[in-house]
Amino acid sequence: MKFRSERDSLVEALGTASRAVSTRLTMPVLSGLLVSVTNNELTVTGTDGDLSIRVNLEVIGVEDGTAVIPARLATDIARSLEPGAVTIDAKDEQVEIGAARSQFTLRSYPVVEFPNVSISTNASAHVPSGGLAEGLRQVVRASSNDDARPLLTGVLLTTSTGTARLVATDSYRLALRDLDGANGIAGDEDILVPARALNELQRLITPGDEGTVAVTTSPSEITFQVGSVAISTRLISGTYPDYKQLIPESYPNSLHLGKETLISALRRVRLLVKDNTTPVRLSMRSGGVDLKVVSQEVGEGTETVDGDFQGEDLVIAFNPAYLIDGIEAVAGDEVIIETSDATRPATIRSGEADSYRYLLMPVRVT
Repeated sequence: MKFRSERDSLVEALGTASRAVSTRLTMPVLSGLLVSVTNNELTVTGTDGDLSIRVNLEVIGVEDGTAVIPARLATDIARSLEPGAVTIDAKDEQVEIGAARSQFTLRSYPVVEFPNVSISTNASAHVPSGGLAEGLRQVVRASSNDDARPLLTGVLLTTSTGTARLVATDSYRLALRDLDGANGIAGDEDILVPARALNELQRLITPGDEGTVAVTTSPSEITFQVGSVAISTRLISGTYPDYKQLIPESYPNSLHLGKETLISALRRVRLLVKDNTTPVRLSMRSGGVDLKVVSQEVGEGTETVDGDFQGEDLVIAFNPAYLIDGIEAVAGDEVIIETSDATRPATIRSGEADSYRYLLMPVRVT
């Protein structure tokens, strides 16, 4: 196998596919990228057995063939080369990477040991990129990183509400977003997609994109195709928690604030937070809210934010990182915080749209 490619395009292809390569190796060959050249098309595939990323790139093909090259090292070498053409030549269990006066020779892996990665592109739905990008930005952050609770490391895709909906929770907070124009994304059954795969999808699309993402689903896998990149992942099996029972039908208290003003104030008082156990207290009253952080080791910080409050005066405390996370995800310039009392979940949503909601459990304080 031998081909030539422009450096920056090659680095992007190798780097994108490498993101599926796991650092926790079960097989040495999984630390490599499957690189295949047919005519003038290069295909680069990375996988950890659960997540696979495939990138297609137009190159100057010299000799068709396939090789498995070290993912991280080959990407770092290509990135370090001078701008211009890069040549990769693989044969006899080694791969040569060269450009200008630079030349590297690396050991390659046996192609026969690389797992068979089948990525279907027979799309069952096409979802608007911009809306999906914003929905992922808002929801994926609420998923869990705890592998001991695998169901919560996924994002639920459901159409049970009549429209496509994304849902994620780590048991301390819950985020949900309804997606317009995405009804076919999950088919007729609820599916649970690993958050890691959706984080990779987020890197490829941005809010405001006018294109579409092609989605292919099967009983065990889902594939997202964005331009020349395909991301495929195994679905998580199991029954997701009944999140609907956590959402109150109404709240007696409602606080309406400017989003950026509130975030700026929270970030200032959060400077006194030295660990994850220090909460921020919100004293809600007519005319706005008073923020307060008390640290026994450092001191205390307070700030007042003007706003419109309707309901009974209330003091409620939250993990400041989770609170800022939810407010940052709100679209628009205004945010509404709805509460029942100091012990039950509060809801954060936009003052301009109702497609996104973020439920946050309060922290008990004395």
